[in-house]
Amino acid sequence: MIRFSKSIAALVASGILTACATAGKDVAPSYVSPMQYANYDCDQLRAESMRISGRVNQLTGRLDEAASNDKAIAGVGMILFWPALFALGGTKQQEAELSRLKGEYDAIEATSTTKKCAA
Repeated sequence: MIRFSKSIAALVASGILTACATAGKDVAPSYVSPMQYANYDCDQLRAESMRISGRVNQLTGRLDEAASNDKAIAGVGMILFWPALFALGGTKQQEAELSRLKGEYDAIEATSTTKKCAA
């Protein structure tokens, strides 16, 4: 019975810890077709790249902060107050947006290279 309880506790703890926010650098880009930027000229591509880059930096900062906070909450929660573990994560929408934006940035870079835009 004790062995069973420890197994359940370990499974619950590992499930909660996997709900932690992902650091921005660990979010992989989604594929975005460069074709959606085919009609952009170099100035438009540069402007769009700057806009996306700003939002990527903003989201990366938020996700990095959330990941750091989740690690602290997990450490305290495991030792002192386990209900605090239910406050972890909750940034899946931001992770999805960051993934999409990273893909858009890659598509803009590919289009810029194809059009031979100067950096």
